[in-house]
Amino acid sequence: MKQPTYADVDATPKKLLEVKQRDGRMNRYPPPDKWDDWVEWDSKAWPKKVPRRYTLVPTICFNCESACGLLAYVDKETFEIRKFEGNPAHPGSRGRNCAKGPATHNQTYDPERILYPLKRVGERGEGKWKRITWDDAVSEIAEKMRASRAKRLDGIMYHVGRPGEDHYANRAIKSWGVDGHNSHTNICSAAARAGYYLWSAGDRPSPDYADAEAILLVSAHLESGHYFNPHAQRIMESKAKGGKLIVLDPRLSNTAARADCWLPTWPGSETTLLLAICNYLIQNDRYDREFVRKWVNWEQTLASLPDWAETDELRALAKEPRTFETFDRFLKLRYRDFTFERAAEEAQVPLDRVQQAAEIVARAGNRVAAHTWRSATMGNRGGWQVARALFFVNVLTGSVGTEGGTALNSWNKFVPSTYRNPKPFDAWNELHLPHEWPFAMYEMSFCLPHFLKEGRGDVDVYFTRVYNPMWINPDGFMWLDVLRDEELMKCHVALTPTWNESAWFADYVLPMGHAGERHDLMSQETHAGRWIGFRQPVRRVAMERAGKQVDYTWEANPGEVWEEAELWNAITWAMDPDGELGARQYFESPTDPTKPITQDEYWGWIFEHAVPGLPEAAAKEGLSPLAYMRKYGAFEVSAGATQPFDLEIEKADTHEVDDLGRVLVDGNAIGVMVDGVPRAGFGTPSRKLELFSETLYDWGWKEPEHVVPWPLESHVSPNAIDREKGEMLLLPTFRLPTLIHTRSANAKWLYEISHKNPVWMHPSDAQRLGVKTGELIRVQTEIGAFVDKVWVTEGIKPGVIAMSHHLGRWRLQEQDGIGAGMSNLAQLAEDGAERELNIVHGAKAWASTDPDTSRIWWQDVGVHQNLTHAVHPDPLSGAHCWHQKALSVRKAAPGERHGDVWVDTEASMRVYREWHALSRSAVDHSPDGTRRPLWLKRPLKPLANAYRLPEKPFGR
Repeated sequence: MKQPTYADVDATPKKLLEVKQRDGRMNRYPPPDKWDDWVEWDSKAWPKKVPRRYTLVPTICFNCESACGLLAYVDKETFEIRKFEGNPAHPGSRGRNCAKGPATHNQTYDPERILYPLKRVGERGEGKWKRITWDDAVSEIAEKMRASRAKRLDGIMYHVGRPGEDHYANRAIKSWGVDGHNSHTNICSAAARAGYYLWSAGDRPSPDYADAEAILLVSAHLESGHYFNPHAQRIMESKAKGGKLIVLDPRLSNTAARADCWLPTWPGSETTLLLAICNYLIQNDRYDREFVRKWVNWEQTLASLPDWAETDELRALAKEPRTFETFDRFLKLRYRDFTFERAAEEAQVPLDRVQQAAEIVARAGNRVAAHTWRSATMGNRGGWQVARALFFVNVLTGSVGTEGGTALNSWNKFVPSTYRNPKPFDAWNELHLPHEWPFAMYEMSFCLPHFLKEGRGDVDVYFTRVYNPMWINPDGFMWLDVLRDEELMKCHVALTPTWNESAWFADYVLPMGHAGERHDLMSQETHAGRWIGFRQPVRRVAMERAGKQVDYTWEANPGEVWEEAELWNAITWAMDPDGELGARQYFESPTDPTKPITQDEYWGWIFEHAVPGLPEAAAKEGLSPLAYMRKYGAFEVSAGATQPFDLEIEKADTHEVDDLGRVLVDGNAIGVMVDGVPRAGFGTPSRKLELFSETLYDWGWKEPEHVVPWPLESHVSPNAIDREKGEMLLLPTFRLPTLIHTRSANAKWLYEISHKNPVWMHPSDAQRLGVKTGELIRVQTEIGAFVDKVWVTEGIKPGVIAMSHHLGRWRLQEQDGIGAGMSNLAQLAEDGAERELNIVHGAKAWASTDPDTSRIWWQDVGVHQNLTHAVHPDPLSGAHCWHQKALSVRKAAPGERHGDVWVDTEASMRVYREWHALSRSAVDHSPDGTRRPLWLKRPLKPLANAYRLPEKPFGR
């Protein structure tokens, strides 16, 4: 990979535009009317004044899900990229970026990146490849896909990590007519999604931090990872105006350090603490009675009491008049035991801090912005109830969709309708959503190796797209086994911009572009408002601005790096050349159906027909909608908080109203009557916020602790951790804000900032074990063990050890794979069911086209702890419960080396079966013979017919 060069010019730098931010800070940016011809001094030439001339091309960062705006400075003669800075026209990031945005330049010019399509020529994992053409790659892969499609509708699997785009790949999968979408949601956010969805039919929250008076965060994961930049900006805006920040986290994160009230809870106790806050609001009549009366399914809740209430006192309420006063008494009775004292004892936090947090929430009224994502929801068995309890706080305070409150993500995320949207498919892939987990949110992807190993099926064509399952998932050696097995995984295609551990075992490695090398649409729920961002290949745009013809994006990118939008076009045409499968029609040009649709045609259609206000805004500047988005890279669709559930709907004479007050059309609920007015309501079966979940009750989760917000004992509760025997709780659910999954391993700037993941340990535990900071310890889990350095700190609770993920990268050959400065050289060994990863040496400097690689000064690049994590599929949400029981933690013995890992894969399957036994299958509990409640979300939803349970379910 050649390093960039820039042309000499004879020009004078131009004046920057000054922008005042909401928090009072001033920033300067190039004014948009100068973006096509911008001159500034070359910073690397200092103290000499050397001018450079650029065309500035907006795009979208691809290093986390925030979708922040970037401006690429592209040299107008060499078309090399000088740098990436913030795009001031972007409504979400507002011209500001975290460290990951500018590091896109590292990734673009990474000397070790994959530049051409590769095909395996040796055994899987042997590291032998040959370069092939894109035509060969497309035709060979499409032929395998066509053969699979001819015999089955569940043989093609697209396994995506962070999508980084909002619809194009899913549109391709739908066009193929297969149930092929797989994701990493069940290791990321499934439990939180389940908790929110059961309340509201919205699968994640969207807090309006900037105008909040109380910000309630369950851990810092989101604020130090996903949406870090746009959320951090707005949290600080709130604090500058007097807003209070409450953080529940056993670890003193950067966010917790800025909190007005830090609650270092024992993992799994968060539901109890949150319900104590709810109880305070209820018992003191400080909740928003009017909001709850209008929008909670309180009548349905009272009617259900005889079925599930465990006390005569509660059941007696069902016989009383069904009034809101009766419901108020129900709330007071049901939650009265959640006292501050109980919460403080279970969470192991000071009593006065629990009281302080509750009072902050109570005083904030309907300006409570709350969020949970991974952390406690994904760490603990039953973590979905953490999200239920957190949203209960929003419901009680009436802070749902209010200014300074918490909206649902779909209210603040804009996804336009697509060009020729394919029809739903009639298929169900049991490897994605098996019958044992009908409430899984979503595909049970982290258990795929276990499903394959126990004989549930196989995969004809397996795409991993910017996804590294062997490294990021728990129980990675199980992934290694199936990735090497050509009977179970018949063809593995890795779509990746850089080498990763899983791609090493692929059959094809296809280089996909980074942030400035592809077309995508992105929108995220970063604040109260809706926007879209347009990612674009900046060198291609710069060349086209200069009048150069570019037919395919790979012609403009480094080497032959391509983009998925064009790749899916090509693969679909090759898979369905004559249109027989019905797929090609969705990728035909609207002007000439004998040719594939171009990127200009596709995005131009969306911007012209599917984005409200964009054509008018473009016309004011004399631009087409596509030209407007190519110029600015983003568009604000709407601004401000919104409550779409409160919208009045038109009620026709043909509409019916049932006993629940739902407005029905042909038996389907489209709204709900509220005080005699038909309103849109929520997407739940009752069209209201559901405190009591009839769906859970009907599908076999009938216990009181399931049907309403209530604590569920975690698998790592204090009762489950025998500290007298030396057991501890391993907390792996946090990450460093400069890193993101596998995408940052080729960014030298980011790795210089963050490259190691020592084990956090409280001084009392360190004293007990006789270890000091920097010394090696051995941590034993249910299925294996790893060796790492310890960091002794009071920033973690006693009895808990914590270790960041996103580090511990490794390669198997000295000269190939992940860069030598960002990975360990490792050896793999196996003996029967036992697997080992042994470190030969850590990071080191190396010679390349980039002189910085010879300046690598660090050796420690972390430990791959996830290999030793057993899979823990939550019985209800299907989420992987990340927290691990450390069976022993001790000082490392002589011969135990930093980074070494040992795993027993027989133990892996044993633990999987133990958790599997806790699930409740649709075969036993479905009330209507279907696999899953039809109203629950799926990323790609099949026809209703596909929901019918099979005649012979697996294992029955």
